[in-house]
Amino acid sequence: MRVADRRAVEGDRERITVVPESLDDLWHLTYVIEPGDLAAADTTRRIQRDDDRTRDTGGQREPMWVRLSVTDVEFAKFSNRLRVGGEIVDCSREDQLGFHHTLNVEAHDELEVEKAWQVDQLERLEEAVEAAEQPDVAVATVEEGAAHVHAVAQYGVDERASITATTGKGEFARSREELFEELTTVLARLDVDAIVLAGPGFTKRDALDYVESEAPDVADRVRTVDTASVGDRGVHEVLKRGAVEEIQTETRIAREAELVDELMERIGEGAKVAYGIDESAKAADYGAVDTLLMLDERLRAERAGEGDWDVDVNEVVESVEQQGGDVTVFSHEFDPGQQLANLGGVAALLRYRLN
Repeated sequence: MRVADRRAVEGDRERITVVPESLDDLWHLTYVIEPGDLAAADTTRRIQRDDDRTRDTGGQREPMWVRLSVTDVEFAKFSNRLRVGGEIVDCSREDQLGFHHTLNVEAHDELEVEKAWQVDQLERLEEAVEAAEQPDVAVATVEEGAAHVHAVAQYGVDERASITATTGKGEFARSREELFEELTTVLARLDVDAIVLAGPGFTKRDALDYVESEAPDVADRVRTVDTASVGDRGVHEVLKRGAVEEIQTETRIAREAELVDELMERIGEGAKVAYGIDESAKAADYGAVDTLLMLDERLRAERAGEGDWDVDVNEVVESVEQQGGDVTVFSHEFDPGQQLANLGGVAALLRYRLN
C-alpha cells in the first residue's frame, strides 16, 4: 500500500489518498472503508440518456471522476478487485449527481477516502504500507556452486545476494561448505518472517543441514521447495506454486493462534483475561488491557450500526490505544478467528486481574 496524499478536512474528518499495490491491500481496504464514508476515483460510466436525439446507441462508457457516499463495500477476491458502491455526491459531470455507481478498484488504482478515521484503521494502513516497504519472506535458491537470495515484497522481488563457489574434490572440497557458510550469513541478516529454500536435487537439503547446525534460529524459519532452476527462474517457480502466499497466510494464522492459545490458557486459569464486550469494555475503562482481540467482521458490523453491542466499539479501541495497549484484528476466515467468534468476537489479555 502507498499513501499518495493525506489532508485534514472539516471537523474530525481526514482525506487520505491510497494506492493499493496487491490483492492483500484491497482486502485491507474492505475493513477500512465503511458506509457513510466518501470515496473518490477516476472511473468510467455508461451514460443514461432520455431523449431520442442523444440516446446512447453505442453503449460506450465515458471516463469521469466521481465521489461517492459509500453504501456497500465488497472484496471480489476472484476478480482481483475491490467494489465500492454508493451515491454520486460530486462528479466531473453534474448531470450524474444522485445516481448510484460502483468503483471497481484494482491494484495500482488511486483511491481517495474521506472519513473520521479510527486509530486501528490508520494502523491498518500503516501496516500495509510497511509490508510493501519491508518484505517478510525471502527465497533462497541453491545448486552446486551457486546460491541466490531474493526478498519477496508486495511490489515485487529484489535480489539481495548472488554467491558462487568452486566445486570439486581434494583441495576444492571445502568450497561447498564455504558456499553454505556465506549463504547462512546472508540469511541471518535478513529481517524476514520466513525463508523458502529451493532448488534442484539434494543440495538444498545439505544447505539446510548446515544452517540447522550453524544457525538454528534461522533454520526455524526455513521450509524447502523443489524447483528445477535457481536464480530468477527458481523464484518464479516458487511464486507460481503459491509457496510464498501460503507462508504469508500461515504467518498471520500463527500470530493469531498464539494469542488465542494464551487467551484460552488464561481463561482456564481464571487469570488476567476478559472476554465478551461487557467485560472487555470494563477492562478498557480501567486501563487494564494489554492486548485487545477483535474479530474483523464483528468490528465492521458494529461500526456500520448492524451489531447489538451496547457500547461504542470505537471508544473501546481508542481507550486501549491511548493507554498503551495493542489492538489485534482477527480474520474470520481462519480458525483462531472462529475461536474468538465463539467468545463473542472480542476478548482482552489483561495487565492485571480485575476483581
